[in-house]
Parts: sequence; structure tokens; C-alpha cells
Amino acid sequence: MQKPQLPSDETQRLRALQRLKILDTDIEERFDRITRLACRMFNVPIALVSLVDQDRQWFKSRQGLDACQTGRDISFCGHAILHDGPLVVLDATQDPRFDDNPLVVGAPFIRFYAGHPIHSPDGSRIGTICIIDRTPRKLSDADLLTLADLAAMIDREMSLLSISTTDELTHLSNRRGLSEIGEHMLAMCRRTSATAVLIAIDLDGFKAINDTFGHAEGDTVLRKFASLLLRHFRTSDVVARLGGDEFCVLASGATEASVTASLARFATTFAESELAQSHPELSWSVGVAEFDNDVTGSLKSLIEAADGRMYNAKRAAKPRRRFA
Repeated sequence: MQKPQLPSDETQRLRALQRLKILDTDIEERFDRITRLACRMFNVPIALVSLVDQDRQWFKSRQGLDACQTGRDISFCGHAILHDGPLVVLDATQDPRFDDNPLVVGAPFIRFYAGHPIHSPDGSRIGTICIIDRTPRKLSDADLLTLADLAAMIDREMSLLSISTTDELTHLSNRRGLSEIGEHMLAMCRRTSATAVLIAIDLDGFKAINDTFGHAEGDTVLRKFASLLLRHFRTSDVVARLGGDEFCVLASGATEASVTASLARFATTFAESELAQSHPELSWSVGVAEFDNDVTGSLKSLIEAADGRMYNAKRAAKPRRRFA
């Protein structure tokens, strides 16, 4: 058996999957409708909408299978997301990648597999629509086009899913997206007595960029700054754009001290970036607030506390790229 390799864009792919906030959610008719259609059109006993997470594949929709997830290391879909086109395995017992796979030698006794990648709104391959049979079989060119059509239907649903919680310009979470996942994260912190920190970030000098170079260049600056934040912070952190040139990061399991060190490293990353070189007038102010259930028990109060510190830093006219 061969374990699937990691895609070259693995970090970006996982972030895109997490931004959708779809993992471990309830079944939805709009996805079940597509897997039922797949079973009927291809006359197969199993059809899945599989999302490939860091260490597992989780099934948003499943027909003909009781399990809701399996390990990524034994997944067929982990191989399918490595390429743009479909992965077709005519007989898994004759394929060295899968001939001794637990899903082949044991239940559900996969023999035939065909999976087509499905995508997040940014184009990342986050999983597959796949059909499975317990006997070897073939697919025609017309069948492959039909499978691609089903994948396109799921891509559309993923785009609709993300509209209300994702900032269209930067593809970060928007204020609503931060609220939905942030309240859940803080509730978990309360239950487990875990720490959390919210970082409020505001760009300084951004208005001058809009006034001098135009709003198109301003949009480019926002996208590049968002990209720097995503690359610097952990995939488990929630990076959001609250509006205009206001950003924030919600980091669970972090402390004010650890975040202070991280921001110092980010200051170096920013200073060395192409963005800072092309726009030396751009800087940023930061405020940090640590979660305290007695003082900042809600996400709203945590944001207000971090914002207050950030604006204090602005009013104090501290040196550029410094934070409170």
C-alpha cells in the first residue's frame, strides 16, 4: 500500500477547507441529493462527498457506507486530490497503491473507485466526489464527463456555503465568520480551561495609498497583507478581515507573551516583504487582549479590549510596526 503524498499547496488547501467551516457539520440535503444521483447514474452501491482533512478524510455526504470518516493514510481520495483530473482505479486488487489497503482487503471491499476533485472558492482541491463498487468495472469518456459535472455541482454549493462568512476580497473570514467560529472556540476554551488571545490589527497609511494610487492598488495591498498574515500564523488560528483595513487574529492555546514574540517575528517578515518594499509608507498598529472568562467572557468584549489597546497605541504615536 502506498500512502498518499501531500499536495504542494497543503497549507493553503487546509486553510481553504477550514474557512468553509464544513467539517463535522450535519448532513445536508443539497449534498445528499448529489451522492444519491451519483449512485443512480453510475449504478454503484457507494457514493461519497469526501473532504480530506489533515489526518483524515471526512464524509460530508455518504450513500451505502456507515463510517463517517477514515484515516487519510489509507484513503483513495488522498491520492485523488493530487491532480486536477479524475482518479480511476479499475481493480484495486491489481493496483500496487491499493492492493493491500485495509479498505480493499476488508470492508467495504473496494474494487472499483473513481474520484473527481472538488474545490473551495479559491480553487484549492479540498476533497472529492467519488463512486465505489465492490466489483471491477470501467468508465467511458461520457461517464468521466458526468462525474466532472457532479463535481462542478458540489463546487457551486461550496461557493454558496462560503459567501456569508468569507471576505470576498481577501478570502479571510469576515466579521460574521469570525463570530460563528470564534464563539465556538471560546466556548471550548471555557470547557477545557484553555487560553486564547485576540490580536487587533489596523493598517496605518492605507488611506494615502488609496488616495495616491487608486482603490485597485489599495485592494492589492489588502490582499497581500492578508496573505502575509495567513502564512505567518498557525492553520488553527482564525485570521479575519473585519472591514476596511481592520484585521484580527484569534489564537486558541496562546498567551499574550507567546503572541508578543510571534508579532515581533511578523514585524521582521513584514519589513522584508515585497509589500513593505513597494509601499514604505505603510505600517500597522496592534492591540492584544488575552481571554479571561470573568472580564472578556464574550468574543465581542475580547474584540473591544484588543481594539482599545490598539487605538491607545495609535494615539501614543508609537514607532511604526509596534504594538500594545
